[in-house]
Amino acid sequence: MQYVKLGRTGLDISPICIGCMGFGEPARGYPAWSLDEESSRALIRRAVDAGINFFDTANMYSNGSSEEILGRALKDFTNRDAVVIATKLSAPTRNGPNALGLSRKAIMTEVDHSLKRLGTDYIDLYQIHRRDQRTPWEETLEALHDLVKLGKVRYLGASSMMAWEFGKALHLQKAHGWARFVSMQDTYNLLAREEELEMLPLCADEGVQTIVYSPLARGRLARQWDETTARSESEAPYASLYEATVQSDRKIVAAVAAVAAERGVGQAQIALAWLRRNPVVTAPIVGALKTKHIDDAVASLAIALTDDEAARLEAPYTPRRDGQGVSDPAMLARAVEAATGFKMDAAA
Repeated sequence: MQYVKLGRTGLDISPICIGCMGFGEPARGYPAWSLDEESSRALIRRAVDAGINFFDTANMYSNGSSEEILGRALKDFTNRDAVVIATKLSAPTRNGPNALGLSRKAIMTEVDHSLKRLGTDYIDLYQIHRRDQRTPWEETLEALHDLVKLGKVRYLGASSMMAWEFGKALHLQKAHGWARFVSMQDTYNLLAREEELEMLPLCADEGVQTIVYSPLARGRLARQWDETTARSESEAPYASLYEATVQSDRKIVAAVAAVAAERGVGQAQIALAWLRRNPVVTAPIVGALKTKHIDDAVASLAIALTDDEAARLEAPYTPRRDGQGVSDPAMLARAVEAATGFKMDAAA
């Protein structure tokens, strides 16, 4: 495994990040398709053995169960200081006031809960799970800065929001001398490229690297168009995010399949290899539910697509007009609420 730096930091990460949303006791909460601890540990062990040292979870995944399983597994399988643990906060994991959002109270409370569940003294990359529209940026950013100074957090990251919002946050952090966001976790794949318009150029200019989620468009790029899985069936509300471009999306999936067949590899490997052509993408977040998912991700690192192959994959793309689909915050908010029950700010 060849490790890379995360943005302008000195932090070494594997160019593949394992997404841990699928690790968690299903009875604890969203997602219903998550794996139990025994099955999750087998996949975490596979990733560690492959040299992957970067794991991304969140306090909301299976209502904290994902963090617990990840923490116990990493303690058993590897040296804590050799791995990079990323987690997120904003969504509620308990009932009552101050259980939601990015207020100073919520931040200071949630970091301690996550540390306890992970069984560690520090979090390598602490990320805000989208923007909290009800709390001033200054309150959120100063509280996050304080976590770094307290030693509870090493680096800060952000996730999906408008580019102007992220730019404002970076400006405030610089103006006040606060610890800055070093990463942006956003949606980016062959079927969703709107981030190329503003967010990715902003990140490139600011020295912020992206760790993209849904690199395979919730599995659409890794299989035949009409093929379904237990996850895709349980997350039917998310299908609406792609309705506006279904015709061109079909052509892109077909192009991925054609290039994969010519090279004798899986579709996932081609879709992940395409992401690596963009220098602002440090690591795709691969949601592994099978060992094959991890093996494909690692194998993709050896694939360098030609310009001709990339052009074939990109040619059918149809930009979403007026923020349709995955680039529309309101539509994304409705899909998230329908799938998870978590009501997020439409503007986040």
